[in-house]
Amino acid sequence: MSTTQSERLRGLLEPLVAKTGLDLEEITVTSAGSRRQLMVVVDSDDGVQLDTVAELSREIAQVLDDTDAMGQGEYVLEVSSPGTDRPLTTPRHFRRNEGRLVKLTLNNHEELIARIIALDETGLDLEVPGIKGRKPKPRRVEFAEIAKARVEIEFNRKNKDDDVDAADTADADTDSDNDESIEEA
Repeated sequence: MSTTQSERLRGLLEPLVAKTGLDLEEITVTSAGSRRQLMVVVDSDDGVQLDTVAELSREIAQVLDDTDAMGQGEYVLEVSSPGTDRPLTTPRHFRRNEGRLVKLTLNNHEELIARIIALDETGLDLEVPGIKGRKPKPRRVEFAEIAKARVEIEFNRKNKDDDVDAADTADADTDSDNDESIEEA
């Protein structure tokens, strides 16, 4: 997708997304033969509700139909929340995952798996799990030190406040990651 088309789509869609209280995370146009797909990824601090995504998808489809932003050919519109494998690239991504386990690759190629305890405008306060019965250790990592980061999926994590069944916790952690709506344009 050309930068011009990307900027035009972002300029066109960002106000619609913001109106719903969501953040526009990503716009991707891919082609496969004569078919094209427009993927719009949205997120918020409170997660993404399926009804909100469905309504937003209808509004985006209408705006795209009223303009020539996608040209005259057919395309498939997909509006979705980011999956759990999405890279964490901005401070808001880390903020939305506070309390979760993350895998970091640092600029010096060190790999680190740790829980986000707190963060500020410059970096993360982490808890590195202890190995072989040792106590967890605190560690500070500045955003500038992080080359790559992703959430580590935990299936057996217990809630600190009560004894929630691990399966219920895993289900709650992944529910908003599967919200999506697909429409033909």
